[in-house]
Amino acid sequence: MTRTFLIRLLGGSQNHALRRGVNLWPPFLGAGIRVKRISADMKEVDVEMKLRWWNANYVGTHFGGSLYMMTDAFYMLMLMSNLGRDYIVWDKAATIRYRKPGMGRVRAEFRLSDAQLDEIREKLKTLLKYERTFAVEVRDEAGEVVAEVEKLLYIRRKDSFRAAETQERGVQTTA
Repeated sequence: MTRTFLIRLLGGSQNHALRRGVNLWPPFLGAGIRVKRISADMKEVDVEMKLRWWNANYVGTHFGGSLYMMTDAFYMLMLMSNLGRDYIVWDKAATIRYRKPGMGRVRAEFRLSDAQLDEIREKLKTLLKYERTFAVEVRDEAGEVVAEVEKLLYIRRKDSFRAAETQERGVQTTA
């Protein structure tokens, strides 16, 4: 499900349509995960999840898989939007460390800075690919950390990807 497809399907402003589309995506809808806000520049995303009977584990706290799922894909989408069509961005790996049982409403706030974007662009001037880690905390209503998540993202310029593919096939290109 691409951002462009969601915008066409749902209409409205790009970020409003994206927020509605993500909120209606069956895995998020089923887990009770809600995107509350997406900034106009796509550098800030706020996500929350209320504890419900369908997303609780056996002991009545947030299911760990749902806590992880509420952090999945947002940094990838934010980078794709901010870097533009000339870049390939993939989630490559993730780790989650549970700090305390999640009760009530939990929240994750994703932030992407201009400095981080500049760093990525600079690295990819000399590297074929760059893998960068982003961290986000899931916090409860009291502001206490419930879980810490690290996401490893694979980032590459599309032109370097095509050049590498061509070299691997043994085809020479002319400039």
